[in-house]
Amino acid sequence: MRHTSNTQGRHTSGPDEAPGVTLSKDGLPGWLDPVVHAVETVEPLQLSRFLPPANGAGRQSAVLILFGEGERGPELLLMERASSLRSHAGQPSFPGGALDPEDGDPLAEGPLRAALREAEEETGLDPSGVQLFGVLPKLYIPVSGFVVTSVLGWWREPTPVGVVDPNETARVFTVPVADLTDPDNRATTVHPSGHRGPAFLVESALVWGFTAGIIDRLLHYSGWERPWDRDKQVPLDWRS
Repeated sequence: MRHTSNTQGRHTSGPDEAPGVTLSKDGLPGWLDPVVHAVETVEPLQLSRFLPPANGAGRQSAVLILFGEGERGPELLLMERASSLRSHAGQPSFPGGALDPEDGDPLAEGPLRAALREAEEETGLDPSGVQLFGVLPKLYIPVSGFVVTSVLGWWREPTPVGVVDPNETARVFTVPVADLTDPDNRATTVHPSGHRGPAFLVESALVWGFTAGIIDRLLHYSGWERPWDRDKQVPLDWRS
């Protein structure tokens, strides 16, 4: 796996190891400073009440929260999962998935490698153009049993992206942060189970669940959130 060059904390790998990956804040655009500060200071319970089981249960996974800069300023890379998948079918999400053994230690570089590997497999992006700069506390998704590490990156050298495997991904798209912070695009989802959560209506998609929760908290703790109508509701059905 390719990775961005860094001047700090480089890990050198042996002939039978996966290449090293590391985090670096060197050369990030100034507008990412509030995000960097939020990542460095946020506590797990400020992100979600669902934390990894104390007994170590759950399947280790990672997602890539990739910030780029498009025609309308800062943006995030998202994908829409294929409707045929058994888990989270049809949902917009960050690129990501379960750690593979070759990704390495789940408590060290494993999630970094997994996030880049999965993003490459799902969207076709070139990982060498991505600078990883932060990691959020691990969270838990009870419905799927995943323990998720959110890895944040700066798309330093953007490359073309698109659907690699239509059996897994329906589409790949970017969303301007300006649209995510627009109060008109925000709502609260209400599941028949009674669970409520933040949602974003952007790019002809309803972003909800884990992905929307992370975006919501990042906007809040980065100081980018604008007041929005939390009484505006979008119902979900039992299949969601």
